[in-house]
Amino acid sequence: MSTTDMGKPLATTRSFAGLRSALHIITQSYSMMLAALLLLAVLLLIIIVPLTPGYDPYSQNLAVSLATPFETIDGRTYIFGTDTLGRDLLSRVALAGRVSLLIGVSAVAISLVIGVFLGLVAGFFRGVVESAVMGLADLQLSIPRVLLLIAVAAIVGPSIANLTILLGLTSWVVYGRVARAMALSLREREFVLSAVTQGASAAWNIRKHLLPNVLPQMLIVGSFELGQIIVFEASLSYLGLGIQPPLPSWGMMISEGQEYLETDPWIALLPGIAIFMLVTGVQFLSQAFTSEGQFDLASPPKAST
Repeated sequence: MSTTDMGKPLATTRSFAGLRSALHIITQSYSMMLAALLLLAVLLLIIIVPLTPGYDPYSQNLAVSLATPFETIDGRTYIFGTDTLGRDLLSRVALAGRVSLLIGVSAVAISLVIGVFLGLVAGFFRGVVESAVMGLADLQLSIPRVLLLIAVAAIVGPSIANLTILLGLTSWVVYGRVARAMALSLREREFVLSAVTQGASAAWNIRKHLLPNVLPQMLIVGSFELGQIIVFEASLSYLGLGIQPPLPSWGMMISEGQEYLETDPWIALLPGIAIFMLVTGVQFLSQAFTSEGQFDLASPPKAST
């Protein structure tokens, strides 16, 4: 029997069934529908606003500075108002959302790849490899994540690339721990042991048997981590260690607007509301893919016949 016949990936159809079940749960739950609407509103803002004629997140006009929301000046209506330099807040909030999502998704992808690789290797090989990987994870967890991000960001300097890599490298532990736990269980299953006795390599087993069954769970973890990473990015930008001007960031916009909370609160409140809507939508929708949301996308695999 060739190695291609030694068992089949067990998660080929479960992901599609999971999406259908998740959509059913969303339509049956008011909280899920609200979360979906919040997320949809932010996504539409991010996608549609840059296509509108008045989109300009950089142009400064002191004559219209601190315009209130929906105020019309010289024939133009500023839906979100303007900041202290007369820049359109609607355009800046939309662009900042694009940047935050880009950094968040990229950082999740980096941490997922690193965490899944290290977790599967540790769980499958055990021994010294497992001790080394888990020791590294424990070491990183012993350092408060926020302090680690601030310290490293201050050393390497602020930029989108540095911020994305930094967030990705400091977020792999949760993926690694979950992947290791699942690998410890899967390596003892009959279909894996059968493949080993027939001469399948460790790399083949990991690629064909472990990885397809681990990925659905990783997508669940990733959906939770995305919201956290967006908050971390906004926090670093708020402190001046993240995205730098003239590129807007929700965290930086909150920092700039906090001095005007008493007179012009919308400058800080609007980006804060955008963060809340996006993170809340992502976090609540991710529950549709967990047992807490009445469906477990990563239920234990069954051996194929």
